[in-house]
This record gives sequence, structure tokens and C-alpha cells, in this order.
Amino acid sequence: MLDGAVRKMINPPLDAAGRQLASLGITANTVTIVGCLIGLVAAFAIWQQAYWAGLVLLLISRLCDGLDGAIAKATQSTDFGGYLDIVLDFVFYGAIPLGFVLADPAVNAVAGAVLIFSFYVNGSTFLAYAIMAERYDMHSTVRGEKSLYFTTGLAEATETIAVFAIFCIFPQSFVWLAYIYAAICLYTALSRIVIAGRMFGQR
Repeated sequence: MLDGAVRKMINPPLDAAGRQLASLGITANTVTIVGCLIGLVAAFAIWQQAYWAGLVLLLISRLCDGLDGAIAKATQSTDFGGYLDIVLDFVFYGAIPLGFVLADPAVNAVAGAVLIFSFYVNGSTFLAYAIMAERYDMHSTVRGEKSLYFTTGLAEATETIAVFAIFCIFPQSFVWLAYIYAAICLYTALSRIVIAGRMFGQR
């Protein structure tokens, strides 16, 4: 929901940084991989209950996720780069809740499993819509230049990163926050199914 507004604010500094990094010979795919690795270290820190370290690391990871697209824009974007970006995004989004589950399985396991399930369902509606949009040659730049068609929704990257940050700041509240955000993700998935039905049902 907030990605479009946030993109307008962060794209200019990201683009400037991306051009600088590209001039140093740093590739977009390298930054994508480094960002994912940092995200996995963040998940490990959360597992060890080093929540503030996990917060810093996950924010750095998402900074890399913004920079890779800026570098690609400054050089040359590739289909594989877009593919790698979305795959490793899903790795990150699954790893952070898993970190909280491992940190306290007795308390967090069920809520974490429900949250990851909601990510799975929401992600499938996002990717399936993108596949159909490609089939009908649909394009959108609402979320910036993307390799896939991005549908809007209540739960997008900005909201998810904000929720992960709140998890780290208030880890004792993980369970009920995870259930609430899982419900938001499932609502977003349902809304995409409804939109897809209206868009593709008669085609």
C-alpha cells in the first residue's frame, strides 16, 4: 500500500548511489546476493535473540535490495537479475519469521508458521498475477521500473519491513503481531484474486 509513496521519496538518493556504485564496477547481482546474505545473518542474530543487531542487519539488507535496482537502472537490467532479485526477496521474507520461531519455539512456532503460510499464499497470488500480466503484455511503473508486473495491495514490501522492525523492537509481542499481519497478508491475497477475476475472467 505504501510502496508507491515511499518509492517517490527514496528513488532519487538510491539512483544517485546506484550510479556511484556502478561507476566502481559493482554489479546489481552482486548487491542482490550480498543483501540476501546480510538478511540471513539478520535472521541468525534474531535466532540468537540479538534483536537490535537483527534490526540493523535487516535494514541494511533492504537497503541493498533498493540499491541493486538502482545499479541495474544505471547500467543494464537483465531478466536473470530480476529473477534473482525476486527469488532472494522471498528467501529474506521467510528467513526473518523463521528466526523468531527458532528464538523461542515454544512461544513463537505456531504464530510464525501461520505468518510464513500467509506469505506463501500472498506471494503465490503476486507471482501468478505477474505471469498473467506478462501474457497480456500489461505494464505498470507505479512501483518503479520492475522486471515483473507489481500489483498493489495492503501488505507490500514497506509494510513488511516495518512489521519486521517492530518485531525486533518488541520481540515479546511477536505472537499477536504475527497473527495480525498474517491476516493482512491473507486479505491482500484475497483482494488480488478478486482483481485477477475481474481482469482475466473474461479473457
